Amino acid sequence: MRVTVTGTPGTGKTTATDLVTTDLDVLHLNDVIRDEAFATGTDPDRGSLVADMDALGAWLDDRDDVLVESHLAHHFPADMVVVLRCRPDDLEQRLRDRGEAPEKARENADAEALDVVLSEAVERHGLDAVYEIDTTDRSPEAVATDIESVIEGDREPSAGTVDFLEYL
Repeated sequence: MRVTVTGTPGTGKTTATDLVTTDLDVLHLNDVIRDEAFATGTDPDRGSLVADMDALGAWLDDRDDVLVESHLAHHFPADMVVVLRCRPDDLEQRLRDRGEAPEKARENADAEALDVVLSEAVERHGLDAVYEIDTTDRSPEAVATDIESVIEGDREPSAGTVDFLEYL
């Protein structure tokens, strides 16, 4: 089984997946990109690594029974896709609190309001495989429990249940 946890940067993916109790191996793709040298360079506008998606996909092809975490995770095959969401103004503040530039934080907040990651996940995997979890004002432990419910099959797909368009 392959479960992915994805979402706009700052929604709590890494923190929550580190707390998930599961038999699946947890893979943090950003670590893999760095450790395996799967970057094609650095984005000059954002200062972030540009992932070699082909190399990363080939590396993932050899792995089963994994929980894959990254804002890129929904671009790869998966049985279930968990999209973490966060109210855009809270997301922007989270990113600024961790040192992101105001422009980058605002860009991510706008992407969250526009459902960018969610729409990409639904387009690639279909409505029946996507589970939306709102992390706004919730503890990482509560989010981890919701992810565990998805893995265990105790939660129904829920794409389209979170709406942040009023932010715009």
